[in-house]
Amino acid sequence: MSLEQQIGTATQPLRVAIIGAGPAGFYAAESLFKHTELNCQIDMFNRFPTPFGLVREGVAPDHQTIKSVTRIYDKIAENPKFRYFGNVTFGSDILLEDLQKYYDQIIFAFGAQSDRRMGIPGEDLLGSYPATIFVGWYNGHPDYWNLDFDLSCERVAVVGNGNVAMDVARILVTNPDELATTDICDYSLERLRQSKIKEVIMLGRRGPVQAAFTNPELKEFGELAGVDVIVHPADLELDETSQAALASDKNATRNVETLKKYLNREQTPEHRKIDMRFLVSPVEILGEDGKVKAVRLEKNRLVAQADGSVKAVGTGEYELIEVGMVFRSVGYKGVAVPGLPFDEKNGTIPNKAGRVYDPQTDQLVAGSYVVGWAKRGPSGIIGTNKPDSAATVASMVGDLLTLTPIPDENRDPELIVELLKVRKPDYITYAHWQLINRAEVERGVAQGRPRVKFTSVPEMLEALKQPDTV
Repeated sequence: MSLEQQIGTATQPLRVAIIGAGPAGFYAAESLFKHTELNCQIDMFNRFPTPFGLVREGVAPDHQTIKSVTRIYDKIAENPKFRYFGNVTFGSDILLEDLQKYYDQIIFAFGAQSDRRMGIPGEDLLGSYPATIFVGWYNGHPDYWNLDFDLSCERVAVVGNGNVAMDVARILVTNPDELATTDICDYSLERLRQSKIKEVIMLGRRGPVQAAFTNPELKEFGELAGVDVIVHPADLELDETSQAALASDKNATRNVETLKKYLNREQTPEHRKIDMRFLVSPVEILGEDGKVKAVRLEKNRLVAQADGSVKAVGTGEYELIEVGMVFRSVGYKGVAVPGLPFDEKNGTIPNKAGRVYDPQTDQLVAGSYVVGWAKRGPSGIIGTNKPDSAATVASMVGDLLTLTPIPDENRDPELIVELLKVRKPDYITYAHWQLINRAEVERGVAQGRPRVKFTSVPEMLEALKQPDTV
């Protein structure tokens, strides 16, 4: 290939498709554009009309500062070589073979859409839910807007102690008047106003040193008006391995210090409670008339492993706690994609430095790449995706010299538009999204809120037909 014909030049721009519009996808686009020596055209496809993934649908409504990261994504989308196609579902509206036909390289950035199960009896009783759908429900996720949660019980168990579990616990006990100034969905706010919940019990299988939550999330519990945090002294009696871990783990050290402060706080009987339990694992959810009534817990002890980590091992000692609901927050998990290899155990797309890899054939899948949770599993914070995506882009750029480009007759950017006009005529551009965004913000102004969200796809599309949004 001559220099004039080389892919990524003005005469033959690199054509890239990104599947998924969350942080990992936007950071991948940003990283590609930062390669100024590379002439690149990027098309981003997203299942929903609205972009930003978990920033919009997962970040808690009372964490508006975190959501301000979308301004960065807006700047990326301003690049004239970037296009957005929302309301387009990969696997039905657009297929892998379509992408392979019209794009030189494809980035899969669709995260981890399902939740991990606990695998215990009673997990499917009414009142037992994955935290993911509850988070999606109060955040206006289009898959969950029509769900309902009966919050008439007084005690709820949240299994897990990562930041998602912390969000769920906090939302359940926060004064609804405070949430009314956020972008929480109206239907969720109304249900929370009717809530009878007085206590949330958080269940962690390992100790406080191994907890996945960050210290700001933990400290936030102590700042909630009308809420007491309960910590049990025995949980802060650390084993030798945990004590040793504190020397090299600043977050764990701060967490233990914060938990000790909660020990000394005076409790107020009429306050709502967050009861933080460690070294316990649910082994069964018990029900009555098909509804959750209690959780059986097994007490654990920590056993040091050869690699320096600790494992929670059951002691054979059990207790029963009465609860009316259970939210499991034990991790997200990716789902298989038609035509791509998939690691069922880890819930990820097998890859080598972001290059999609098929273990069965021991071959790389040419032109296919992965970023974010689909690449590494559900770990890290929003900012973690930036270096992760940059690393994958480095692999993409490194592959250009050996890349087989798509044929010249398939390089016209309008070809994919013509296909979508047939397959999905109501696709959404970034300009459409900006109209939806403006309408949401304007709806919020009247209530002193950041925005009032449209929560279903039909509602979003209908909003675009209104005279004040077109």
